[in-house]
Amino acid sequence: MLSPQEVRELQHRIGEQHDELAFGQLYTAYLPYLISFAKSIIRNKELAEEIVSDVFVRIWQRREKVPQIENFRLYLYISTRNTALNYLARHYRRNVLPLDEMAAELQPSSYDPEQHLLSREINRKVQAEIEQLPPRCRLIFKLVKEDRLKYSEIAELLHISIKTIDNQMAIAIKRIAAAVRVDLQTPATTNKK
Repeated sequence: MLSPQEVRELQHRIGEQHDELAFGQLYTAYLPYLISFAKSIIRNKELAEEIVSDVFVRIWQRREKVPQIENFRLYLYISTRNTALNYLARHYRRNVLPLDEMAAELQPSSYDPEQHLLSREINRKVQAEIEQLPPRCRLIFKLVKEDRLKYSEIAELLHISIKTIDNQMAIAIKRIAAAVRVDLQTPATTNKK
């Protein structure tokens, strides 16, 4: 993930210099996260990719305004959410799913030293417990842990309170910790005679 300073520099290069390489860097950095987020709304990977591409096309078309965006990461998520919801409203003419029913899928993250300390079995248990979380809780957990959004950004994105996010994260962490704790407390079978 890009640092805030790198993002600001890229925003400036896009808006002021029409720098396609800077645009490509932003696109590459955020693409997998936004596709995963759009897929949680649309539930179709191909459509999610199309939606995220549309978001970036519109950003390029309005590139002169890009340097004025204060929180570019949040802007991308809100644009993706709105584009996905608009797509659903236009193409399906049915009620849009409430956030509680969105299917958030956690992507394996890139190299993380803490993850490598966990054994494969514990990691499998953690992933299984994450998959068992209620949809809203799983989505919030994904946005915090995988996409590394701040609570305030998630609150604005999902139109919920920071307290709700805090409660959902507490539920997720408690359930995951309990699954790992049970696994760690299981006595190892030994041949004592």
